[in-house]
Amino acid sequence: MATGRTHRPATRSRGIPEATVARLPLYLRALTALSERSVPTVSSEELAAAAGVNSAKLRKDFSYLGSYGTRGVGYDVEYLVYQISRELGLTQDWPVVIVGIGNLGAALANYGGFASRGFRVAALIDADPAMAGKPVAGIPVQHTDDLEKIIEDNGVSIGVIATPAGAAQQVCDRLVAAGVTSILNFAPTVLSVPDGVDVRKVDLSIELQILAFHEQRKAGEPTAAAHGVAGAPAAPTAPAAAAAASAPAAPAAAAATPGSRKGRPEGDVPAVMPA
Repeated sequence: MATGRTHRPATRSRGIPEATVARLPLYLRALTALSERSVPTVSSEELAAAAGVNSAKLRKDFSYLGSYGTRGVGYDVEYLVYQISRELGLTQDWPVVIVGIGNLGAALANYGGFASRGFRVAALIDADPAMAGKPVAGIPVQHTDDLEKIIEDNGVSIGVIATPAGAAQQVCDRLVAAGVTSILNFAPTVLSVPDGVDVRKVDLSIELQILAFHEQRKAGEPTAAAHGVAGAPAAPTAPAAAAAASAPAAPAAAAATPGSRKGRPEGDVPAVMPA
């Protein structure tokens, strides 16, 4: 059985843009739903609507895969599922370790979508000695003292960090030193990693702050309209202004460039999570 240690996805070598790579899981999710309903073909417009993108962008994305569909027929659903799965590296086994088995880590361990998408939770790791040996999602939790051996024994190249912020960098350093080259970070902190290590960050508080920004804008629109100022930003209400003044500048960081390089922290680009 192949493991994540011996293979890297072909997307970079083929020059597929990062923005396209980020949309491939959305297409795969929509296509998988169609496949489960035994739908044989789908038009670009239908698939784009299901994935939440416009059809021109979808056709451009698929051109990087060498898939152009058939005029009047559309795209073959099963073939596209195979193409995208292959491009994302999902046609092989990817063992994953989850470090930090609190509420979030346990929820991730119990998530049933990993196995169906090519990911196998190989180990659950926690620093609390009281957790050692306790089964979570049918997998016994192991202590962090054994982290390096666990990674080596399972050929792990993908690690998930679900620890408190204060422990995340140390865990990250140990994962990288043990050979992990891709990290999904749920800890509310920015990780510094060496060149060649990819980090994707999932920060729910940042996403909520971005939604709060849009809610505030929507709440202010009627005020601007009442004063006859077309397109002018409305003055925030006192509570909203106070909240904005005290909130951290995290939403701006969400637009940072993804990925990490030596000496520079990761970008705060939320990862696309499977549904």
